[in-house]
Amino acid sequence: MIEAFVYGFVLAFGLIMPLGMQNIFIFNQGATQRHFYHALPSVFSASICDTTLIVLSVLGVSAAVLEFAWLKNVIFVIGFFFLMSMGWITWRSTTTSVKEGIKPLSAKKQILFAASVSLLNPHAIIDSVGVIGVNALNFDGYEKLIFTAACVFVSWSWFLGLAFAGHIVHRADKKGSWLIVINKISAIIIWAAGLYIGWQLVRSLKF
Repeated sequence: MIEAFVYGFVLAFGLIMPLGMQNIFIFNQGATQRHFYHALPSVFSASICDTTLIVLSVLGVSAAVLEFAWLKNVIFVIGFFFLMSMGWITWRSTTTSVKEGIKPLSAKKQILFAASVSLLNPHAIIDSVGVIGVNALNFDGYEKLIFTAACVFVSWSWFLGLAFAGHIVHRADKKGSWLIVINKISAIIIWAAGLYIGWQLVRSLKF
């Protein structure tokens, strides 16, 4: 039982640590919202989406769905255009908007954006299916449940901690200069990920 938990914890932690769309968005919400608890809708939305992907991957549902090549290509197309637009929004966003009285993202928009960066990100889907889903085959019964719980625990804990880290930056960065730089770097990373997805799509279509 302990082995299954540690295995799932380490595996999920290794997958979630790299800088990606979810991490950038959650951190930015923690940094741009006036209070930490205002960023919780994005945290809960991303965590629920991750939990759904993890459970579906462990059950083998996600792998079965992605067997359809056309569906995989549709996900890639949607992901490409979504990441390009997200990169532009992130590039243009600054902390001055908060100081000038322009409201940060509402709870509804946070939920929609967080769900989008979670479910429309092909890398997140493929990682869940190809890594968590495959490694879940090493366990059966109660141990598989523990493995899944460990992966879910890492997801929720990480996003909460990331939003809190963003809030700490918000409190320390009175002039907002740090967040502006972070947003620019984040936008470039998002665009790079989008271009990589586009390249994979072209390869899969054999143009």
